[in-house]
Amino acid sequence: MQFIVSNQTNPYWNIAVENYLVEHAGSVTLYLWRNRRTVVIGQNQNPYSEVNVEALEADGGYLMRRKTGGGAVYHDDGNLNFSFVVPKKLYDQTRQFSVIQRAVESFGLHTELSGRNDILAEGRKFSGNAFSKGRVNDLHHGTLLINGDMSDLARYLKPKPAKLQKHGVQSVRSRVVNLSELNPEITPESIVPRLKAAFETEYSEISEVSEFSEIIKKPEVRALYEQFASDEWKYGRWRTFTAQRSAQFDWGGVEVALTVDEARGIITDVQIASDALDLTALDEARHMLTGASTSVAPQSDKPILKDIFSLIYD
Repeated sequence: MQFIVSNQTNPYWNIAVENYLVEHAGSVTLYLWRNRRTVVIGQNQNPYSEVNVEALEADGGYLMRRKTGGGAVYHDDGNLNFSFVVPKKLYDQTRQFSVIQRAVESFGLHTELSGRNDILAEGRKFSGNAFSKGRVNDLHHGTLLINGDMSDLARYLKPKPAKLQKHGVQSVRSRVVNLSELNPEITPESIVPRLKAAFETEYSEISEVSEFSEIIKKPEVRALYEQFASDEWKYGRWRTFTAQRSAQFDWGGVEVALTVDEARGIITDVQIASDALDLTALDEARHMLTGASTSVAPQSDKPILKDIFSLIYD
Protein backbone atom coordinates (compact mmCIF):
# COMPACT_ATOMS: atom_id res chain seq x y z
CA MET A 1 0.00 0.00 0.00
CA GLN A 2 1.16 3.48 -0.88
CA PHE A 3 -0.05 6.86 0.43
CA ILE A 4 0.87 10.09 -1.38
CA VAL A 5 -0.04 13.70 -0.63
CA SER A 6 0.77 16.35 -3.24
CA ASN A 7 2.64 19.49 -2.18
CA GLN A 8 1.59 21.35 -5.34
CA THR A 9 -1.58 23.24 -6.28
CA ASN A 10 -0.57 23.47 -9.95
CA PRO A 11 -3.05 21.11 -11.65
CA TYR A 12 -0.68 20.03 -14.41
CA TRP A 13 1.74 18.47 -11.91
CA ASN A 14 -1.10 16.81 -10.02
CA ILE A 15 -2.70 15.21 -13.06
CA ALA A 16 0.72 14.23 -14.45
CA VAL A 17 1.44 12.28 -11.27
CA GLU A 18 -1.99 10.63 -11.38
CA ASN A 19 -1.45 9.48 -14.96
CA TYR A 20 2.06 8.27 -14.10
CA LEU A 21 0.72 6.23 -11.18
CA VAL A 22 -1.95 4.58 -13.34
CA GLU A 23 0.79 3.31 -15.63
CA HIS A 24 3.52 2.50 -13.09
CA ALA A 25 2.18 2.00 -9.54
CA GLY A 26 2.70 -1.53 -8.28
CA SER A 27 0.54 -1.40 -5.16
CA VAL A 28 -2.83 -0.15 -3.91
CA THR A 29 -2.34 3.62 -3.87
CA LEU A 30 -4.28 6.48 -2.34
CA TYR A 31 -3.15 9.83 -3.75
CA LEU A 32 -4.48 13.15 -2.37
CA TRP A 33 -4.11 16.46 -4.18
CA ARG A 34 -5.50 20.01 -4.43
CA ASN A 35 -5.72 22.33 -7.43
CA ARG A 36 -5.73 26.10 -7.20
CA ARG A 37 -8.58 27.82 -9.12
CA THR A 38 -8.88 25.25 -11.89
CA VAL A 39 -11.59 24.29 -14.35
CA VAL A 40 -11.17 20.69 -15.47
CA ILE A 41 -12.82 19.75 -18.77
CA GLY A 42 -13.36 16.37 -20.41
CA GLN A 43 -11.21 15.09 -23.23
CA ASN A 44 -13.77 16.01 -25.89
CA GLN A 45 -15.06 19.35 -24.61
CA ASN A 46 -14.74 22.77 -26.26
CA PRO A 47 -13.14 25.06 -23.65
CA TYR A 48 -14.74 28.18 -25.09
CA SER A 49 -18.25 26.72 -24.77
CA GLU A 50 -17.77 25.32 -21.27
CA VAL A 51 -15.56 27.90 -19.58
CA ASN A 52 -15.27 31.66 -19.24
CA VAL A 53 -11.63 31.30 -20.28
CA GLU A 54 -10.88 35.04 -20.26
CA ALA A 55 -12.10 35.52 -16.67
CA LEU A 56 -10.37 32.36 -15.44
CA GLU A 57 -7.00 33.31 -16.88
CA ALA A 58 -7.31 36.95 -15.81
CA ASP A 59 -7.74 35.73 -12.23
CA GLY A 60 -4.62 33.58 -12.46
CA GLY A 61 -6.59 30.35 -12.80
CA TYR A 62 -5.89 27.21 -14.82
CA LEU A 63 -7.72 25.37 -17.57
CA MET A 64 -6.97 21.65 -17.50
CA ARG A 65 -8.14 18.99 -19.97
CA ARG A 66 -8.17 15.44 -18.62
CA LYS A 67 -7.86 12.23 -20.64
CA THR A 68 -11.29 10.90 -19.71
CA GLY A 69 -14.79 11.87 -20.83
CA GLY A 70 -17.55 13.64 -18.92
CA GLY A 71 -18.29 17.27 -18.12
CA ALA A 72 -16.54 20.32 -16.70
CA VAL A 73 -15.87 20.65 -12.95
CA TYR A 74 -14.32 23.36 -10.79
CA HIS A 75 -11.51 22.83 -8.26
CA ASP A 76 -10.13 25.32 -5.76
CA ASP A 77 -8.20 25.22 -2.49
CA GLY A 78 -11.40 24.20 -0.72
CA ASN A 79 -11.52 20.92 -2.64
CA LEU A 80 -9.47 17.88 -1.71
CA ASN A 81 -9.18 15.46 -4.61
CA PHE A 82 -8.42 11.77 -4.21
CA SER A 83 -7.23 9.05 -6.57
CA PHE A 84 -7.32 5.32 -5.89
CA VAL A 85 -4.88 3.63 -8.25
CA VAL A 86 -5.35 -0.09 -7.84
CA PRO A 87 -3.99 -3.20 -9.61
CA LYS A 88 -6.78 -4.75 -11.63
CA LYS A 89 -7.12 -7.88 -9.47
CA LEU A 90 -7.56 -5.80 -6.30
CA TYR A 91 -9.78 -3.03 -7.70
CA ASP A 92 -13.03 -2.84 -5.69
CA GLN A 93 -15.17 0.30 -5.77
CA THR A 94 -17.07 -0.77 -2.65
CA ARG A 95 -13.85 -0.81 -0.62
CA GLN A 96 -12.62 2.44 -2.14
CA PHE A 97 -15.88 4.23 -1.38
CA SER A 98 -15.72 2.80 2.13
CA VAL A 99 -12.40 4.57 2.76
CA ILE A 100 -13.92 7.94 1.91
CA GLN A 101 -17.11 7.33 3.87
CA ARG A 102 -15.26 6.06 6.96
CA ALA A 103 -13.02 9.16 7.01
CA VAL A 104 -15.96 11.58 6.72
CA GLU A 105 -18.05 9.64 9.24
CA SER A 106 -15.20 9.91 11.77
CA PHE A 107 -16.30 13.56 12.07
CA GLY A 108 -19.75 12.45 13.21
CA LEU A 109 -21.60 12.73 9.88
CA HIS A 110 -23.80 10.18 8.13
CA THR A 111 -22.87 9.35 4.53
CA GLU A 112 -24.46 7.30 1.76
CA LEU A 113 -23.84 6.46 -1.87
CA SER A 114 -26.14 7.93 -4.51
CA GLY A 115 -26.19 6.18 -7.86
CA ARG A 116 -22.80 5.17 -9.23
CA ASN A 117 -20.95 8.45 -8.89
CA ASP A 118 -21.92 10.50 -5.83
CA ILE A 119 -21.46 10.39 -2.06
CA LEU A 120 -23.91 12.30 0.14
CA ALA A 121 -23.63 13.62 3.70
CA GLU A 122 -26.87 14.36 5.50
CA GLY A 123 -28.62 13.87 2.14
CA ARG A 124 -26.51 16.37 0.17
CA LYS A 125 -23.73 15.72 -2.33
CA PHE A 126 -20.14 16.43 -1.28
CA SER A 127 -18.28 14.07 -3.61
CA GLY A 128 -18.48 13.23 -7.30
CA ASN A 129 -16.52 10.24 -8.61
CA ALA A 130 -15.32 8.88 -11.94
CA PHE A 131 -13.62 5.69 -13.05
CA SER A 132 -11.34 4.51 -15.83
CA LYS A 133 -9.36 1.43 -16.79
CA GLY A 134 -5.63 1.47 -17.40
CA ARG A 135 -3.22 -1.06 -18.84
CA VAL A 136 -1.89 -2.19 -15.44
CA ASN A 137 -4.06 -0.41 -12.88
CA ASP A 138 -7.61 0.91 -12.73
CA LEU A 139 -8.45 4.40 -11.48
CA HIS A 140 -11.17 5.66 -9.17
CA HIS A 141 -10.91 9.39 -8.53
CA GLY A 142 -13.14 12.06 -7.10
CA THR A 143 -13.44 15.32 -5.23
CA LEU A 144 -14.30 16.12 -1.62
CA LEU A 145 -16.06 19.47 -1.42
CA ILE A 146 -14.90 20.86 1.92
CA ASN A 147 -14.81 24.64 1.69
CA GLY A 148 -15.24 25.43 -1.99
CA ASP A 149 -16.18 28.87 -3.32
CA MET A 150 -19.56 28.46 -5.03
CA SER A 151 -19.46 31.99 -6.45
CA ASP A 152 -16.26 31.21 -8.37
CA LEU A 153 -17.85 28.06 -9.74
CA ALA A 154 -20.71 30.15 -11.18
CA ARG A 155 -18.25 32.76 -12.50
CA TYR A 156 -16.03 30.41 -14.48
CA LEU A 157 -18.37 27.69 -15.76
CA LYS A 158 -20.84 28.30 -18.58
CA PRO A 159 -23.93 26.13 -17.98
CA LYS A 160 -25.66 25.10 -21.18
CA PRO A 161 -29.24 26.45 -21.58
CA ALA A 162 -30.50 22.99 -22.48
CA LYS A 163 -29.11 21.58 -19.26
CA LEU A 164 -30.64 24.37 -17.22
CA GLN A 165 -34.05 23.67 -18.73
CA LYS A 166 -33.72 19.95 -18.17
CA HIS A 167 -32.44 19.91 -14.58
CA GLY A 168 -33.15 23.33 -13.07
CA VAL A 169 -30.46 25.54 -11.55
CA GLN A 170 -31.90 25.73 -8.05
CA SER A 171 -32.31 21.98 -7.62
CA VAL A 172 -28.64 21.41 -8.53
CA ARG A 173 -27.40 24.08 -6.16
CA SER A 174 -29.52 22.96 -3.26
CA ARG A 175 -28.23 19.36 -3.27
CA VAL A 176 -24.50 20.25 -3.04
CA VAL A 177 -22.83 20.95 0.30
CA ASN A 178 -19.44 21.91 1.70
CA LEU A 179 -18.50 19.47 4.46
CA SER A 180 -17.33 22.41 6.58
CA GLU A 181 -20.94 23.62 6.68
CA LEU A 182 -21.92 20.36 8.37
CA ASN A 183 -18.91 20.26 10.71
CA PRO A 184 -16.50 23.24 10.93
CA GLU A 185 -13.75 20.90 12.16
CA ILE A 186 -13.47 19.43 8.67
CA THR A 187 -10.78 21.17 6.63
CA PRO A 188 -8.64 19.96 3.70
CA GLU A 189 -5.80 19.57 6.21
CA SER A 190 -7.69 17.88 9.05
CA ILE A 191 -9.22 15.16 6.89
CA VAL A 192 -5.91 13.92 5.45
CA PRO A 193 -4.88 11.84 8.51
CA ARG A 194 -8.46 10.53 8.76
CA LEU A 195 -8.25 9.33 5.15
CA LYS A 196 -4.90 7.65 5.80
CA ALA A 197 -6.31 5.90 8.88
CA ALA A 198 -9.44 4.80 7.00
CA PHE A 199 -7.29 3.53 4.12
CA GLU A 200 -5.19 1.42 6.46
CA THR A 201 -8.22 0.15 8.35
CA GLU A 202 -9.98 -0.94 5.17
CA TYR A 203 -6.98 -2.86 3.84
CA SER A 204 -5.65 -4.00 7.26
CA GLU A 205 -2.14 -2.83 6.46
CA ILE A 206 0.16 0.10 7.20
CA SER A 207 0.74 2.19 4.06
CA GLU A 208 4.11 3.41 2.88
CA VAL A 209 4.28 7.21 2.53
CA SER A 210 5.82 8.16 -0.82
CA GLU A 211 7.25 11.66 -1.25
CA PHE A 212 5.52 13.68 -3.98
CA SER A 213 8.64 15.83 -4.48
CA GLU A 214 10.58 12.70 -5.51
CA ILE A 215 7.90 11.44 -7.89
CA ILE A 216 7.81 14.67 -9.91
CA LYS A 217 11.55 14.38 -10.59
CA LYS A 218 10.89 11.39 -12.86
CA PRO A 219 11.28 12.19 -16.59
CA GLU A 220 8.01 10.42 -17.39
CA VAL A 221 6.16 12.79 -15.03
CA ARG A 222 7.87 15.85 -16.56
CA ALA A 223 6.77 14.73 -20.03
CA LEU A 224 3.17 14.33 -18.85
CA TYR A 225 3.29 17.75 -17.17
CA GLU A 226 4.42 19.39 -20.40
CA GLN A 227 1.62 17.66 -22.33
CA PHE A 228 -1.14 18.75 -19.94
CA ALA A 229 0.22 22.30 -19.66
CA SER A 230 0.53 22.81 -23.44
CA ASP A 231 -1.86 25.09 -25.33
CA GLU A 232 -2.23 22.40 -27.98
CA TRP A 233 -3.64 19.92 -25.45
CA LYS A 234 -5.81 22.47 -23.59
CA TYR A 235 -7.28 24.41 -26.49
CA GLY A 236 -6.68 22.23 -29.55
CA ARG A 237 -7.86 23.87 -32.76
CA TRP A 238 -11.09 25.31 -31.42
CA ARG A 239 -10.02 28.85 -32.38
CA THR A 240 -9.82 28.07 -36.10
CA PHE A 241 -13.05 26.32 -37.11
CA THR A 242 -15.51 27.90 -39.52
CA ALA A 243 -18.86 26.19 -38.84
CA GLN A 244 -20.45 24.93 -35.64
CA ARG A 245 -23.55 22.94 -34.65
CA SER A 246 -24.71 22.03 -31.16
CA ALA A 247 -27.56 20.12 -29.51
CA GLN A 248 -28.52 18.23 -26.36
CA PHE A 249 -29.40 14.53 -26.67
CA ASP A 250 -30.35 11.89 -24.08
CA TRP A 251 -26.76 10.60 -24.04
CA GLY A 252 -25.24 14.09 -23.52
CA GLY A 253 -24.59 17.45 -25.09
CA VAL A 254 -22.57 17.74 -28.29
CA GLU A 255 -20.97 20.54 -30.27
CA VAL A 256 -19.49 19.86 -33.70
CA ALA A 257 -17.04 22.28 -35.33
CA LEU A 258 -16.15 21.83 -38.99
CA THR A 259 -13.70 23.15 -41.54
CA VAL A 260 -15.20 22.82 -45.01
CA ASP A 261 -13.52 22.94 -48.43
CA GLU A 262 -16.42 24.49 -50.33
CA ALA A 263 -14.72 24.13 -53.71
CA ARG A 264 -14.48 20.35 -53.37
CA GLY A 265 -17.61 19.97 -51.23
CA ILE A 266 -15.91 17.99 -48.45
CA ILE A 267 -15.30 18.33 -44.73
CA THR A 268 -11.55 18.68 -44.20
CA ASP A 269 -11.34 18.89 -40.40
CA VAL A 270 -13.60 18.00 -37.47
CA GLN A 271 -13.71 18.65 -33.74
CA ILE A 272 -16.44 17.11 -31.60
CA ALA A 273 -16.97 18.45 -28.09
CA SER A 274 -19.17 16.49 -25.74
CA ASP A 275 -19.67 15.48 -22.12
CA ALA A 276 -20.65 11.99 -23.30
CA LEU A 277 -18.75 9.15 -21.67
CA ASP A 278 -18.54 7.03 -24.85
CA LEU A 279 -15.20 8.25 -26.21
CA THR A 280 -15.01 5.46 -28.81
CA ALA A 281 -18.23 6.59 -30.55
CA LEU A 282 -17.01 10.19 -30.67
CA ASP A 283 -13.71 9.13 -32.21
CA GLU A 284 -15.59 7.04 -34.79
CA ALA A 285 -17.83 9.99 -35.70
CA ARG A 286 -14.79 12.24 -36.11
CA HIS A 287 -13.10 9.69 -38.36
CA MET A 288 -16.20 9.16 -40.53
CA LEU A 289 -16.83 12.89 -40.97
CA THR A 290 -13.27 13.82 -41.96
CA GLY A 291 -13.17 13.73 -45.75
CA ALA A 292 -16.92 13.17 -46.03
CA SER A 293 -19.11 14.94 -48.58
CA THR A 294 -20.91 18.07 -47.40
CA SER A 295 -24.09 16.91 -49.14
CA VAL A 296 -24.30 13.18 -48.31
CA ALA A 297 -24.20 12.05 -44.69
CA PRO A 298 -22.16 9.01 -43.60
CA GLN A 299 -24.29 6.04 -42.60
CA SER A 300 -24.30 4.25 -39.26
CA ASP A 301 -26.72 2.25 -37.12
CA LYS A 302 -25.23 3.52 -33.85
CA PRO A 303 -27.63 5.97 -32.12
CA ILE A 304 -24.91 8.45 -31.09
CA LEU A 305 -23.48 8.59 -34.61
CA LYS A 306 -26.92 8.95 -36.16
CA ASP A 307 -27.68 11.88 -33.85
CA ILE A 308 -24.40 13.62 -34.67
CA PHE A 309 -24.80 13.14 -38.42
CA SER A 310 -28.40 14.38 -38.33
CA LEU A 311 -27.23 17.49 -36.47
CA ILE A 312 -24.91 18.33 -39.36
CA TYR A 313 -26.85 17.22 -42.39
CA ASP A 314 -30.56 17.62 -41.59
